[in-house]
Amino acid sequence: MTAKRNTPVALIRQAAPFAIRAERASDVVAREALLDACFGENRHARICQRLRDGRAPAEGLSLAAVRQDGRLVGTVRLWHVSAGGRSALMLGPLAVDDDCRGLGVGAALMQRALAVAKARGHGAVILLGDAPYYARFGFSAGKTGELSLPGAFERDRLLGLELVEGALDGAWGMITPTGAVPKVKASRSRKAPLAVPHAA
Repeated sequence: MTAKRNTPVALIRQAAPFAIRAERASDVVAREALLDACFGENRHARICQRLRDGRAPAEGLSLAAVRQDGRLVGTVRLWHVSAGGRSALMLGPLAVDDDCRGLGVGAALMQRALAVAKARGHGAVILLGDAPYYARFGFSAGKTGELSLPGAFERDRLLGLELVEGALDGAWGMITPTGAVPKVKASRSRKAPLAVPHAA
């Protein structure tokens, strides 16, 4: 008779309550509502928004976290910038629905975004955020001390991460947008709109 081996059984971890996928056109309304809820309706006046206005996000780097029922619960996007003459990406905004805090949604979005950025050959990512939170992903102010943003900002919140060693060496000067300007779809009708007179 052979003795049974007492092999440990790996417990199957419960499936994550969300999935990370590429952002879709159908996510826009939910994404904007989430950003308003997280950052307030004046979020368009924030300093980093100046680097995003009128630009398209970097290709493949608009990500959404969705629950099994399809509800969007997190978002992150990255944008092309010049970091004092160095090609880089600017991350933000990163937002997570209040109901999903503590589930790892933000961390999952960050890890996927950085992995995709590296796989696509990008050299560095810059963001404006809380150093204690972003340090776990490798961000620091070590190579951003000579960089500036177009407006007032807290120096210790300007953080960088090199995906390629040396990508931010010697980075100095203003961070400026370099991303593509989205193409406006031509309308189906080329007729000029009718002028409707208003009563005085």
